Amino acid sequence: MRVGLGYDVHQLVEGRELWLGGIKIDHTLGLLGHSDADVLIHAICDALLGAANMRDIGYHFPDTAAETDGIDSKILLRKTIALIATKGYRVGNIDATVCAERPKLNPHIPAMQACLAEVMGIDRDAISIKATTTERLGFTGREEGISSYAVCLIEKQ
Repeated sequence: MRVGLGYDVHQLVEGRELWLGGIKIDHTLGLLGHSDADVLIHAICDALLGAANMRDIGYHFPDTAAETDGIDSKILLRKTIALIATKGYRVGNIDATVCAERPKLNPHIPAMQACLAEVMGIDRDAISIKATTTERLGFTGREEGISSYAVCLIEKQ
């Protein structure tokens, strides 16, 4: 068994869709990035890759690559699962936290869990997602961006 930690942050801007945990969430702002900027999936990818000692998401899917421009982050997660499988690992569980002032994310958590479970081919109960604010402190509190943390356990198959 191995443990990994991931973190990601993206800026909130007008004119972009908000994708978190693989689902589209109605909001006046979206996250800016080379891909769809799904901070939750990106943090999970980094946690998984780190646990398998396979560097990070930017190494495997650089933001300078044309093939990842505008890519759905669920594709990156599927590829990450395939990458860790090359070293004989499978996901044990994921524990993640998304930091955002708005929109309120708790109503969307079951849909995120279902989506991520399907993408990773694991049981929904193996994915914990929590939402928090920063009590209006910092860039998150000023609604300039959203961040996410993820911890994972991977196991040899």
